[in-house]
Amino acid sequence: PKAFLTNNMFYEPKVLGPFCESLDPSLAFVAYKKGAGECDDELIKISFTHGLFRDLARYLVERQDLELWAKVLTKEEGEEGDIDAEKEAQRRQLIDQVVEWALPESESADEVSCTVKAFMAADLPGELIVLLERIILQGSDFSDNKNLQNLLILTAIRADHTKVASYIDQLDNFDAKDIALICVSESHMLYEEAFTIYVKFARPEHTTDKDEQIEMQVLAMGVLVDFMKDLDRAKTFANQVDEKPVWSKLGNAQLEEKMAADAILSFISAEDASEYVRVCAEANEAEIYAEVIPFLKMARKNLQENLLDTELIYAYAKTNNLTDLEKFVNGPNVANIQNIGDRCFSEGLYNASKLLFKSINNNSKLALCHIHLEEYREAVAAASSANNVSTWKQVCFACLKASEFRLAATCGLEVIKYPDHVDDVVTTYSDLGHFDHLVSLFEQGLGLEDAHIGIFTELGILYTKHVPEKVMEHCKVFFSKLNVSKVVRACERARLFKPAVYLYMQDKQADSAVKTMSEHSSAFDNDLFLDAIVKVRNAEIMYKAVSFYLTMHPMLFTRLMEVLEDLVDHSRVVNQLRRTGDWALQLGQAYMKTIQKENLSAVNEALNELYIEDEDYESLRKSIDKFQNFNMIALASKLATHELLEFRRISAYVYRCNKKWSQSIELSKNDRMWKDCIDTANESADEETIEELLRFFCATSEKECFCAALYTCFSHVRPDVAVELGWLNGYHHFIMPFLVQNMRQTYERLQVLEKRTQPPKEEDAQDQIAQTYGQLGGFGNGMLMLENGGGMGGMPGGMPGGMMPPGQGGIDMSGFGQAGVPNGMPPNGMMPNGMPGGMPPPNMSM
Repeated sequence: PKAFLTNNMFYEPKVLGPFCESLDPSLAFVAYKKGAGECDDELIKISFTHGLFRDLARYLVERQDLELWAKVLTKEEGEEGDIDAEKEAQRRQLIDQVVEWALPESESADEVSCTVKAFMAADLPGELIVLLERIILQGSDFSDNKNLQNLLILTAIRADHTKVASYIDQLDNFDAKDIALICVSESHMLYEEAFTIYVKFARPEHTTDKDEQIEMQVLAMGVLVDFMKDLDRAKTFANQVDEKPVWSKLGNAQLEEKMAADAILSFISAEDASEYVRVCAEANEAEIYAEVIPFLKMARKNLQENLLDTELIYAYAKTNNLTDLEKFVNGPNVANIQNIGDRCFSEGLYNASKLLFKSINNNSKLALCHIHLEEYREAVAAASSANNVSTWKQVCFACLKASEFRLAATCGLEVIKYPDHVDDVVTTYSDLGHFDHLVSLFEQGLGLEDAHIGIFTELGILYTKHVPEKVMEHCKVFFSKLNVSKVVRACERARLFKPAVYLYMQDKQADSAVKTMSEHSSAFDNDLFLDAIVKVRNAEIMYKAVSFYLTMHPMLFTRLMEVLEDLVDHSRVVNQLRRTGDWALQLGQAYMKTIQKENLSAVNEALNELYIEDEDYESLRKSIDKFQNFNMIALASKLATHELLEFRRISAYVYRCNKKWSQSIELSKNDRMWKDCIDTANESADEETIEELLRFFCATSEKECFCAALYTCFSHVRPDVAVELGWLNGYHHFIMPFLVQNMRQTYERLQVLEKRTQPPKEEDAQDQIAQTYGQLGGFGNGMLMLENGGGMGGMPGGMPGGMMPPGQGGIDMSGFGQAGVPNGMPPNGMMPNGMPGGMPPPNMSM
């Protein structure tokens, strides 16, 4: 039946299968198998039911159907998620039959491949491992299959890490690089296994190509340093293989771990200078300059880089290997010597930086190196070559701190040539307390060809602080080269006011000069003050000077006012004198007399007060006569009660000058100054005032004064009044001169009137016509010359008969006053012209 079922092609397996199943399950299996896939479900069922696992295993391998494999290998879960134990046991038996019998018996690679895929799809790594071990390790036609070996190792990596190492040792035909990468992945981290793979395949028996061997060694080193971080083991491995790329890989790893010294040795062994930048940086950070020198020398053999030469110089400097440094610098190199020199200098490597700066002729920095090495002479020489003000200044200050004053002065002279740096020199010298040397330095600076104003100015300031006796001489000699404002401030701070005044005057700052001399007595000089006061711009200073002189130098006040006579307001000055005190007015009397010609009210009043106080009535009278611009009524009122007669007379005179006739006459009456009364009345030209005075003389029996009043006031006295008073008082003889003169005047007036009213003669009319034509015709250049004709007989004033012109005040009394008699008053009992009884000599010529 089995052969029939196998060979017969004309039956339906689904129909015959159930029938055979009741007879012999194996026959049913053959019938279902004949169905070529149509009866797979029935075949699987009968196999599981009757334990035909080996047959089923062979069928599955032969069919190479992944879906069929999935039906038998996939675990089925119950309704509550539990796995059916019976089915699980059947599945395990099937797998065992596949592993033990079906697959090892197969000689088809496709069958093996499909089976492996099915196991992988069913996620059975453990069973897959067993399966692959059975195929590969226990000897089969597929033992050397690379894919199977790869699969075995990968499955072990995934399912059982413990077996990976043994598989790596036993298997030789797998993809080492790919497997190793999977081993070191983050999901597996099988670093030892990866290292073993690389080491194994780096051997000549596995890899014949030298480059591939080295590549494997580098990868092995990468596992040690990148993943295992075991640098000691890596170093041991590098020593074992002794290949340059391996050393290079180790060196990079050591750099990453800050093991600069070990990295340098590794790179030297590798003869690899590619990481020279990082090596230099790490070496500087670790300060292993001696160790880095061999590396830099090695690197320079293949590379010509600025950094290498620069770092080599720096390493020589840090190790104080000056001989090699000098040799290297003087030889060919591409180092940035300026930068490395600055770096050495900033780190205090002055000997090295000196060699570097010297090689590039950087004398400015070279000088600074000499300073730090206390080689001051060499520093000055270098500064001279540099000829740079900042270098000169630094060398100067360094020499000064080292008490090398001569060298400091040499440098200082070069520094003070530049105005902007003068203050720095002064500050440094002063801070160190070397004032004498500072003064000496600037004194030497005066002789420089390019000495500027700052040198002269600063020396002047220094003199004010330290050598005050030289200040004045310096200011006089070098005034034109000084900054006056700065020197003046220095002089004032040092209380040297005389030089300050001198500078103010020379700089045409007269206001400041006067102010200084006023505030500081030590600076006062009268001649200089007078010279300055007339040049001030602010007029207020002049009035302050007046107060200053009054307070401090009163004996020189008159001289001051002589100078200021044309510049000040004299009224204001007089008010200052009044506010100062009576003594000030007395002091200013000479000054006020000098300026009284300007006829100022304040001056006149002040002088008049002084004259009154000094009882100098003559000067007062002269002052009143010449200068009347003052309050005359107030003065007259003040003098009216004065105890001295002459001052009361002046009061009357002042009233008369102001036409206060009654007050003047009353004062004169009280003092029996009859002439003053008569003169006042005559000057008033008031008939009532004169008649009142005449009646007063009659009442007091002053006959002579009555006669003198008639004589003096002739033009203003009515004849009837004079005759009446003479008749009433029996003064016939005293009124006779008045009457005679009055009749003469009347006669002369009548004659003049007659001549004016008579008609002109005919000849005179013709002469007048001829005269007119003569003027028109140009006789005598157009002027008619008349002699001895047309006149009035040579009468005075051109009036006929000697008559006085109207309005000339009557009789001429110019001879009334006599020498030796005040104001022309005659002694008592005497009248003018020496006539007894006061009668004037009669004029008898009619």
